[in-house]
Amino acid sequence: MNAIPNPLPPTTSVVIVGAGPAGLTAAITLADAGLDFVLLDRLTEGANTSRAAVVHARTLEVLEQLGIAEELVSTGIVVPRFTVHDGGRTLATIQFDGLPTRYPYTLMTPQDTTEAVLLKRLRKAGGEVHRPYVVSRVIDETDGVTVEYTDAAGAEGSIRADYVIGADGMHSIVREAAGIGFTGATYAESFVLADVRMDWPIARDEVALHLSPEGVTVVAPLPDDHEPNRYRVVATLETAPERPTVEDIQAILDTRGPGGQVKVREVLWSSRFRVHHRVADHYRAGRILLAGDAAHVHSPAGGQGMNTGIQDAAALGPLLTRVLAGEPDTLLDSYEATRRPVALGVVSFTDRMTKMATVRPRPARLLRNLTLSTLGRIPAFRYRLAFQLAELANR
Repeated sequence: MNAIPNPLPPTTSVVIVGAGPAGLTAAITLADAGLDFVLLDRLTEGANTSRAAVVHARTLEVLEQLGIAEELVSTGIVVPRFTVHDGGRTLATIQFDGLPTRYPYTLMTPQDTTEAVLLKRLRKAGGEVHRPYVVSRVIDETDGVTVEYTDAAGAEGSIRADYVIGADGMHSIVREAAGIGFTGATYAESFVLADVRMDWPIARDEVALHLSPEGVTVVAPLPDDHEPNRYRVVATLETAPERPTVEDIQAILDTRGPGGQVKVREVLWSSRFRVHHRVADHYRAGRILLAGDAAHVHSPAGGQGMNTGIQDAAALGPLLTRVLAGEPDTLLDSYEATRRPVALGVVSFTDRMTKMATVRPRPARLLRNLTLSTLGRIPAFRYRLAFQLAELANR
């Protein structure tokens, strides 16, 4: 997408900084209410890699309210099962098909596809993303917020708003400007993230978590309309290569996988990253509010991140709409009261999953495997875990 040539208006009701899934969702809710807003993003175009690839049941319920769940489902692959393995042994199988939702499954679809569907919906509502605009300062004053920026030509400008939503990621300029702390820590391991074409012996209707002394590996199917046998691989390494190759991914799966015929044929996209587990100390500071990765980041275990961010935005947009229509500003306090505990719960849950999956000492691994295989035979445990993974407790 090319940068939009039209200059920004001098004032608006809401400025949203960051046009990822959370920012787009917030913009849709405001556009549907007929409010004026400006959505800024520092990138010249939207996501063109898959990154987050999991969409859970609760998020699909939220997107159904925006009229796009069915379209998004049509882009992906439905996965009704989550399994945990140690080598060739299956320790637990979690089924989603018994959940009380119209979407009793995990949907695997690349983030760039999710963003494209959200952007299409935003444009249908009359909204647009302004790119590239780099926000340099956010100044919260008594009667409004001033957002200073640099546009694609390098010219500086500013826009005045009643409220600002920071959906600008882990290194949020908006959060820093508001003076909101981001409490947490960083995992010692680095993570490999790759989309590959490969021969894989496990059925394409399940996400497989593989435990091993060398680290944890998750393999999930991706839609393969254009790339047959396409999979997402996420794995922990003490020191991951900057751009993992076919040989790197093959070595990981040979060491940690289920055995059988595993043949990595092509790496379509790969990266490495460090994982933080952090939650903003507050979701609101005066007229500044946070959503998505600006408010919380955590382990990719369970694929919760993008989902929680979309749900943040879907909750915040209607609250802002009501306040801008004349209801008390204190109504916005309920946003933090409801959404921050959700983020704390997600961080705690994914942290437990990550630590469980990465234990190294043999006695601890044997105990873990025994516990998982025992609990995995209890229907109530399987249901509870499926319910939590699907984020249905966040309703």
